[in-house]
Amino acid sequence: MDMSKYRGMFLSETQEHLRSMASLVVALEKNPTDREGIDSLFRAAHSIKGMAASMGYEQTVQLAHYLEDLMDGFRKGGAVSAAAIDRLLAGVDLLEGLLEDVATEQPEREVDTFLAAAVASAETEPSLVPLAPAPLSAAPPEAPAEPVPGQALQVTVELAAEAIAPAARALLLLREIGRLGTLLKSAPTAEELGQGGAIRRLEAWLLTEQPPGQIQEVLAAMADVERVSLAVDRRREQPRLPQRDEGGRTVRVRTELLDRFINLTGELITNRYMLQTAFRETRWTEAGEALEQLRRLIADLHHHVLQVRMMPLESITGRLPRLVRDLGRKSGKNVELRMTGIEVELDRAILEELADPLVHLVRNAVDHGIEARGAVSVRAWREKDLVLLEVADDGRGMDPVAIRRKALEKGMVTPAQASALPDRDILQLVCRPGFSTAAEITETSGRGVGMDVVKKAVENLGGGLDIQSEPGLGTRFLLKLPLSVAIIQVLLVECAGHTVGIPITKVLRTLDVAREDVRSSGRQMVIPFEEELVPLLSLRKMLQLPARPSAGGSLPVVVVEGRRRKVGLVVDRLVGQREVFVKSLAFPLDRLPGVHGATVLGDGSVIFIIDPQSLLEQRPGAPAARPRGENS
Repeated sequence: MDMSKYRGMFLSETQEHLRSMASLVVALEKNPTDREGIDSLFRAAHSIKGMAASMGYEQTVQLAHYLEDLMDGFRKGGAVSAAAIDRLLAGVDLLEGLLEDVATEQPEREVDTFLAAAVASAETEPSLVPLAPAPLSAAPPEAPAEPVPGQALQVTVELAAEAIAPAARALLLLREIGRLGTLLKSAPTAEELGQGGAIRRLEAWLLTEQPPGQIQEVLAAMADVERVSLAVDRRREQPRLPQRDEGGRTVRVRTELLDRFINLTGELITNRYMLQTAFRETRWTEAGEALEQLRRLIADLHHHVLQVRMMPLESITGRLPRLVRDLGRKSGKNVELRMTGIEVELDRAILEELADPLVHLVRNAVDHGIEARGAVSVRAWREKDLVLLEVADDGRGMDPVAIRRKALEKGMVTPAQASALPDRDILQLVCRPGFSTAAEITETSGRGVGMDVVKKAVENLGGGLDIQSEPGLGTRFLLKLPLSVAIIQVLLVECAGHTVGIPITKVLRTLDVAREDVRSSGRQMVIPFEEELVPLLSLRKMLQLPARPSAGGSLPVVVVEGRRRKVGLVVDRLVGQREVFVKSLAFPLDRLPGVHGATVLGDGSVIFIIDPQSLLEQRPGAPAARPRGENS
């Protein structure tokens, strides 16, 4: 049987286990007698072994089997030896390499050298040899004759001849089997069962950690079940075909959610016929009601689709404990990593783009922030439609004087700008390409490459980056991220006859300001807002649109926040709020400063979605950290 179609699922699940394994090993280094941690590590290795065995990845099986036996020895001994930590981490690294081989469809790398090293180390450190040694020969282990937990099983269920609605009963059985593990395939399929028919036999292939006896007991207890039999899935013996993974990335979806999608699809089909009938018979009241129902159905569908795409932040923080541990060792620093709120969920598209910037921020905190001893914290929380992610350290902090001097040396600011810019704007200069105050270039930093990438990645996601730091009091990077990047709420505004959208997450308030309330502060026009004077900028000028005759009357103003201070954007008209589907832009439009994407409105017109903060900072010819529009 061709198993390549299951490769994506294998990679996804094994990567999850590997992320948790690295964190567990680092945690065990601090608490080597943590029985729960030892058990979790054993189960992770056991699961990887079972999944690799069903896919026929023999090198992965051997290595996972070795790690599993090693952890079994620690379970019996009650503690993980200090000498084993590095060995376990090396094993995790090797597993990651094997996974990379599978992902790129390369032959698995050999693990014999790694396993043989365990035997060689037996004389000096007996704990590195499993109590029940794994076979080290190149020959793959023989499959057990009887089903054992953690393997792929073939489940066969025969229904009683007198079963009423057997197809529906088989569907219930299939759902129950799915709850017992990962359902790989079934015959008949769920779609075929949905068409009804005299089904008497159901076969399913299952990846599970449940004991076979328990699976048999659960299924046999269901109504109309006459016989349940289990057998080891022999597909691992089938030769693999060198095909490309056409499925791409995968995501696991609860069957309850899939059922909800089916129901929603049915309701949308019904709604379509209601609308067609109402319009054909010109019953406009009913057409309006059907449109309102359509709005509710789409909102419900959007909500459930987002649920599929949402993943916890911990899916990308799993490697941070290992990263901090290794960086601390290399630099001779004692660094503690604290993580809170990692259960907060974000769109998987955001998490995929956020993984590398997060690693860079943590790496910077250890390398630049912490001196001899200290703590790095990663904290996440929700605020309305935003997720706030903070990476902070209690180290030396950033020196605005040094940053200002370096910016002058590199010609990033003029002397007048350097003296006029407040410290909070000076800190933002570290996000300029090529900027670094490090005296030496180290393995991890000092080339001025990284923070500009971090800032660009966050802004591409429609978010923002704020930096706070005090010499001697540490540094705090705050990332403000939307929950999703595809469908967002925007405020539509009109400038010089053009409509543009501003993400609602960027808008603090909309105002209708009487002209007599506009004041002058030097050369800058300002308005009073929440007990402070907020500078006014013309969005038309920032977008370099032609001037149009003023219609008089009050000024429509959108108050946004840029670099921790409020700015009022003057527009021609506030059009309204809208939920839109944002499409990313292709070259050369993706080079437009301050433009986040584009969308199509209901009348077919295409509008740009702008990022006010990015627009302020990236205007051609503008100073490095101060919008020129303030004085225009």
